[in-house]
Amino acid sequence: MNKVQILEKYLPEEAAPVIVRWIDFFQCEFKVSRSRNSKYGDYRPPFNGKPHRISVNNNLNQFAFLVTTVHEFAHLLTWNEYKKSSKPHGQEWKSNFKRMMAPFFEKSIFPPDINAAITKYLENPAASSCTDLNLYKTLKLYDTLKTGSVTVDILPVNTIFKLKNGRTFRKEEKIRKRFRCVEISTGALYLFNPMAEVFCVEAV
Repeated sequence: MNKVQILEKYLPEEAAPVIVRWIDFFQCEFKVSRSRNSKYGDYRPPFNGKPHRISVNNNLNQFAFLVTTVHEFAHLLTWNEYKKSSKPHGQEWKSNFKRMMAPFFEKSIFPPDINAAITKYLENPAASSCTDLNLYKTLKLYDTLKTGSVTVDILPVNTIFKLKNGRTFRKEEKIRKRFRCVEISTGALYLFNPMAEVFCVEAV
């Protein structure tokens, strides 16, 4: 099985050859990683004889996988051009991210709703696609949600919910972009992303 066939498992079919060309051109080590709660993808520059390294979580849907992959390749291109003289998500990275998204718009790879959300996001791309709530929600629509799961943002205040590891919380008020939630067993406070997938235990 060649690289294109492997990446077609994770990416839209027409996008896979483009990403493979980038991998070969930049001589990049590209890894499909297991799920990480703290990030969708990661880029590491050449170090001690190691090449550029990019990893992307294996549990992302094909469109979120592609957006994350382009995000990380924009870091690679920016490092090649500026090394450490540019900020991680500064204007140089933003410009490269926009440029590297262009081929996928030309191929009409994204559904209309994602296309519109990315276009809006590209006006001022942030450090991560999940920090843009509109794009994050739109990408999440293409996930296959676990049976019975819901997102925190649709739960009424005071609803009791649990995580897949069994920890149970009560939803409270929204603070800026996240919801304050209290863990039932400890009383500890946590801030939850509105699109976090949880399981309702007791509705108000």
